[in-house]
Amino acid sequence: MDVDSEQKMKQFMERIDRGDKIEVDDWMPEDYRDALIRLISMHGISEIMGALPEKEWVPKAPTLYRKLAIMAKVQDEMGHGQLLLRVAEDLMEPLGKNRDDLMEDLFSGKLKFHNVFHMEAPTWGDAGIIAWLVDGAAIISQTMMLGTSYGPYGRALKRICAEEVFHAQHGESIIMALAEGTEEQRALLQGSINRWWPSLLMFFGPPSKAETGHTNQDKNMRYKLRTKTNEQLRQEFLTKYVPRIWALGLTVPDPSLRLNEDAEWEYAQPDWKEFKQIVTGHGPKSKERLALRVRSYEMNSWVRDALGKRAQPI
Repeated sequence: MDVDSEQKMKQFMERIDRGDKIEVDDWMPEDYRDALIRLISMHGISEIMGALPEKEWVPKAPTLYRKLAIMAKVQDEMGHGQLLLRVAEDLMEPLGKNRDDLMEDLFSGKLKFHNVFHMEAPTWGDAGIIAWLVDGAAIISQTMMLGTSYGPYGRALKRICAEEVFHAQHGESIIMALAEGTEEQRALLQGSINRWWPSLLMFFGPPSKAETGHTNQDKNMRYKLRTKTNEQLRQEFLTKYVPRIWALGLTVPDPSLRLNEDAEWEYAQPDWKEFKQIVTGHGPKSKERLALRVRSYEMNSWVRDALGKRAQPI
C-alpha cells in the first residue's frame, strides 16, 4: 500500500470510528467494498429464495384469509430482495459487474443463501414457523445492522425491518391458531418446531472461526457493518423465543437447554458440518429451489431484454 492509499485508509477508518455513514460515491477500500457486496448480495438472494418455501403454501393455505396473507408476505420478500440487489449493484458498478453476475454466481453455487431456505416445509405448521421464528431471527439480525456504517444498506434495512415485523405477526397468528386447536394441530405444530430447531440455531452462523473454520464476522465488525457476534444474536433469539414456546405448552427438542447462572443459554450445538453442506447447495430442497429460480430467470429474460433496449438512446 502506497503513502496516498495509507492516508486514505487512515481517514476512512477514522470516519468509521466516528460513526459516519459511507455513501456509494465515497472512497472506500476494496476490502470494504468486497465485504459489502458479499453481505448485501447474500441477504438479497436470501430474501428471494426465502419466499419459495412459503410460495409452496399459497395454493394450499387452509382459508382464503390465510392465502391472501401468505401471498402478501411472499410479495414483500421478493420486494426486499430486489431492493437489496439494487444496493449491491451500485457497489458492483465500478467493478464492471451487474445483477446478471450475481445471478450467475447464485446458479454456480458461488453466492450462497441462508441455510433455512434450503429446508423442507411439508406442513402448514412449517409455514407458521418460518414466519414466526425464522423471520423473528431475521428481525434480530437485521435490527442489529440498522446502524451499519454503509448508509444505503442501513436505509434499505429500515424499510425491510418495518415490514418484517408484520411478517412475524402473521406467523404468530398461525402458531396461536394451531396451539389453541385440536390435539392433531398441536402435534403438527410440535413436529414443525422439532424439525426446524437445528436450522434456527444455525441461522446466525457459526460461533467462532476457531471452532468451525472460515467466517467473515471479525471483518464485518471491524468495519462496523455489524455490531454483534453470531453467538450474541443467537442468545438474544433464545431469550426472546424459548419462553414463548414454553408458554404455549410446547417443547424445544433439546433436553440440555437451560439458562445458566450467568443468564446465558446453554444448548446442544447443531452439526456445523451439516450447516456447511447445506449452504453449499446440499440441503433437502437446494437443487429444487435453485432449479425453480433458474427457470424463472430464463422465462423472464425477455423483460430484461426489452428494458435494456428501451434504455438505449434512439
